[in-house]
Amino acid sequence: MAQNLIETIAQRFALGLSEGHEVHSGDYISIQPAHVMTHDNTGAVIPKFKSIGATRLHNPRQVVNTLDHNVQDTSEKNLEKYRKIEEFARSMGVDFYPAGRGIGHQIMCEEGYAWPGTMVVASDSHSNMYGGLGCLGTPIVRTDAAAIWATGRTWWKVPPVARVTLTGALQPGVSGKDVIITLCGLFNNDDVLNHAIEFDGDGIAALSVDQRLTIANMTTEWGALAGVFPVDAVTINWLRERAAFVAARGLEGVPSDVDGDGRHPRVNETRIMELEANPPTAGAEAFYAKELTLDLSTVRPHISGPNHVKTMAAVAGLRDQRMKIDKAYLVSCVNSRVEDLAEAAAVMRGKRVSDGVEFYIAAASSEVQQESERRGDWQLLLDSGAIPLPPGCGPCIGLGVGLLGPGEVGISATNRNFKGRMGDATAQAFLASPAVVAASAVAGYVDVPGDYDTIAPSGSIRVNSRDGAARGETVVIEGFPEAIEGELLFCHQDNLNTDGIYPGKYTYNDDFTAAQQAEVAMENYDPAWQGLARDGDILVGGFNFGTGSSREQAATALKHRGIRLVIAGSLSETYARNAINNGFLVIEAPALVHMLTQRFGSDVLTQRTGLVANVDFRRSEILVDGMSFAIDPIGPAAQEIVLLGGLESWVRANIAS
Repeated sequence: MAQNLIETIAQRFALGLSEGHEVHSGDYISIQPAHVMTHDNTGAVIPKFKSIGATRLHNPRQVVNTLDHNVQDTSEKNLEKYRKIEEFARSMGVDFYPAGRGIGHQIMCEEGYAWPGTMVVASDSHSNMYGGLGCLGTPIVRTDAAAIWATGRTWWKVPPVARVTLTGALQPGVSGKDVIITLCGLFNNDDVLNHAIEFDGDGIAALSVDQRLTIANMTTEWGALAGVFPVDAVTINWLRERAAFVAARGLEGVPSDVDGDGRHPRVNETRIMELEANPPTAGAEAFYAKELTLDLSTVRPHISGPNHVKTMAAVAGLRDQRMKIDKAYLVSCVNSRVEDLAEAAAVMRGKRVSDGVEFYIAAASSEVQQESERRGDWQLLLDSGAIPLPPGCGPCIGLGVGLLGPGEVGISATNRNFKGRMGDATAQAFLASPAVVAASAVAGYVDVPGDYDTIAPSGSIRVNSRDGAARGETVVIEGFPEAIEGELLFCHQDNLNTDGIYPGKYTYNDDFTAAQQAEVAMENYDPAWQGLARDGDILVGGFNFGTGSSREQAATALKHRGIRLVIAGSLSETYARNAINNGFLVIEAPALVHMLTQRFGSDVLTQRTGLVANVDFRRSEILVDGMSFAIDPIGPAAQEIVLLGGLESWVRANIAS
């Protein structure tokens, strides 16, 4: 079976595969990513790393630490935190980038860590951005980061892959930000939730790397786990320009020179030639769970929001409404690169920020700011009334100066506009391109440079089904059960969030015992649940089970209550990751959920079905009432973690051995 690009790269970075095993969506694999990045949250990963008994890094060259989120905070408490992170990095030989160097994701691209055709992870959701360079970037949680520090690897379930074909060409003045806002707004029914995305089509060739990075970055908000562009002539040319720049700059500020020969350890002509000779590609007959198309010629400047990304409106249709703004932002990892600053400067040339509007700018990195200064764009923006901030995240995540006040309206070239994220919960935040942000800052209301029609974007979506070809039996490791049996306890609700599973009011009670967690499980979902659940049950949930926060207790509470495993139509990726990391098995079986819904309905929140399920891990199927339901193989990588009681125990065992 041919592999798509995601599967091809995952195969390269998988460890411990049985002979002849070909990686495909649904596989649980052990991965050894080329690099792992942590930022300010390094401070939280360090004690987790130490608590599992680790004293040294498996591979210091794999680890990157950056400081970027709270760089405006010069309090002694934050400075002490930053000092401890730097001391740890220096003592471990880690590549470290201090506050002021830039946003971690930008550094990963500039310094060649996010290399095309490799797999790179970060404990931050916007690691999707690396896909703009053809790198499989995907987020991990902090426990995973500690595991990679200690052992060099963690686990990954290869997600379903959606192919997004971009055709045609953008009109002048329309940007990559407009493309991803359009994709989020046009396909806004969780169409790519928990998928990895591969971009292709004739429209890609005219997209710059900066535009690709923007689009890939916000596939996170679209719901995807990765968004990867092909490695083409645009990619190679960008790398060569970058190599020339770093060669002229020298190795000042580069933490490690592995070769010791004066060349940049990652961005150099040798690596570029190797990549050019052997770029990663998808097989011609590769399978895609979904296929989407977008005609770029029909994309127009749009804004999204407020409060969420998947509502969009054409700016041309809004300008006559003169929707007043109070603040404008050109900051963050999605839209603060050289092209973005130049785009805003072109709009503001000969103009000034409107009275009553505050316009904040921050470059994605110190190098971006230096280049923007060299071109004259940075000074033009300052002369027009923009307020500079240091390279970093800042107001995008509600930190530092310039936050939205009560009732204010902001327009921002950031990637998230969740309620309260950029300031007061009563404020409204809209997302837009750098050009729209700059034009709005000048006008004092939502505006766009130039004239555009309000044509509807043209796109399509198709859902595919596998041909059902057998993939053979799954290897079951010693000690892991070949099958599990239990009565099905049916909780039909879709989008059952973590607060329903484990109430938020208990989340930060650090003294809560396992027994106490068990007693409050599903308290907010159904008060009758505790009286119905029995030890050894298999809980069957609806679709998008475990959505919401990242609290691990939503998984451990069910485990402590005696639930053997959870089966759902689909799972929140964060919930699934937390469950496996805590040694609790979760499985997706949409056909089983549909059958139970048809048989038992949805009038009662919790139902004892009387049906006993046999979950056969060797044959990758669930047998219920004479029917068989296929599931993704639970491979040895996941089996080993569950068998040992979770990822931290797995790390301890690997350290000991």
